[in-house]
Parts: sequence; structure tokens; C-alpha cells
Amino acid sequence: MRLARSRNAAGTTTPVVARGERWFDLSPVTAEVGPQTLIPEALARISAALDAGELPEVGAPTAYAPPLAGIGKIVCIGLNYTDHAAETGATAPAEPIIFMKAPDTVVGPQDDVLIPRRSVKTDYEVELAIVLGSTARYLDSPADARACIAGFAISNDVSEREFQTERGGQWDKGKNCETFNPFGPWLVTADEAGDPQDLPLRLWVNGEIRQDGNTKNMIFGIDYLVWYLSQFMTLYPGDVINTGTPAGVALGRPDKPYLRDGDLVEIEIGGLGRQRQTFKAA
Repeated sequence: MRLARSRNAAGTTTPVVARGERWFDLSPVTAEVGPQTLIPEALARISAALDAGELPEVGAPTAYAPPLAGIGKIVCIGLNYTDHAAETGATAPAEPIIFMKAPDTVVGPQDDVLIPRRSVKTDYEVELAIVLGSTARYLDSPADARACIAGFAISNDVSEREFQTERGGQWDKGKNCETFNPFGPWLVTADEAGDPQDLPLRLWVNGEIRQDGNTKNMIFGIDYLVWYLSQFMTLYPGDVINTGTPAGVALGRPDKPYLRDGDLVEIEIGGLGRQRQTFKAA
């Protein structure tokens, strides 16, 4: 299934679900796509309602809000692709590098992204996002992780590199600017997402491809990350993990083509949809 939040011109959202190319209104089952929608029992109810023909069919959304309301926390992994670590001159980490993004950085997949005031190094990062559907606390092994995952989506982990690395302190200053996490267009449930360790990721700026990678090049895989994080924090339904980005970011390119006012960024991950954002000066 694909879960989404359709947004009309007035900004009102409607929870919807798709099987194949057909879309259905989720309102008879849930008023919102939120953390409690993602627990296994709730997903099973949605699937049963689809099978029984209890959900009204609707047209495909023309605009999308972020596919999940009420995100708990966004945990991000840095330098998690072999090619990205190499392009930035960094040594591949021995353990995952962890930082956080605030949920209020999340915007829809087609929404404008604001380049912060005084920014000269705003960068793009296509990333596979894990969305939790069950609590993960001190998991015994990575083999236990998959049962905790509700599904997957696309994140653009937008970053301001000067704020991140040249202003001292934590990375958080360069990661939590307003609108810095476009998310969606939909959440694909884990049973339909295919192999999450073999998904192509691509990103274009003004029609020029900048990133062209695959999740098989992760240093730390999906299951390992969920297990590892559960040793340090409790993960809950509705938490999101941004799993890192492949090579091709502006920081790693010789000409450092950071984003400017008016730039158009397009992103896709195999089977998870496509994003399109215009970057504008704040």
C-alpha cells in the first residue's frame, strides 16, 4: 500500500491510500495518517477495508502534504555511503554518525524550500527514509529490526554546509533550518517496497543529474541502523530515520554548485515516487 495525505488548494488534507494506480479515501478508517496508523494492527485494518470495498475510490492526488502527520523525531545518519564519504575526503565511520532534525523542518514533496538568510552553501541530499511502525527498544540483533518498520519514503536532507561545519559546535545548525526536510510524496509499506538495500536514488538540479546512487552502497544497512539506534534511544511508531546520501552533493563536487534562489531540485527513489522543489531566498 501507499499511504499519503492529499492536499487541496485551501490547504486541507485528506488521508488516502493506493493499491496499484487506484486511490481510496481513508477517512472511514482514520481521520489522519499518523503514528497510530502505522502500527501493524492499523495497517491490517486498512488492508482489510480495501479488500472489502469499504473505502470510497477517489482521483489521484494533485498535491501532497507530507505523508505522515505527528512525526515524533527524525534521526539522521551521516556519511553512510562509501562514495559520499570518499567525495568529502572523510574516513568511513566505524559506527554510525548520528544527528537529529526537528519535525518542524518537514514540508511536502512539492513545497518550496527556503534558503536561509546569509546562506552561501545550501546543499541537497536525496535519502531513503525509514518510518517506524512498532517500538524498537534494545533490540537483540539487526534481524529483529524489520518487524519494527512500517515503510519507507523519500527525504531531502537539505543542509547548509557553512552552518554545519564552519561555525563550531554540532551539525544541527546546518540541518534544522526552516523547510529543510521535504518528505514524501507517500509512504510505501514495507511489504510492497521491495528490497530496501537495492533501490536507485537520483537527484537533479535544473535538469542536470547530480546524484545517481543505490542503497546497496550503504556502509550501515537498514536493519543494522534500526538495531543500533535502539541501543541508545527508544524508537516509536511515527519516528523517521534518514539513512544518508550517496555521492554527488555540492560539497563533494569540485565546482561546489550550491543551491541558489530559483533552483529547481527533483528527486526520485525507485518505487517510492518523486519530489520537485523550488529553492527560494528566505
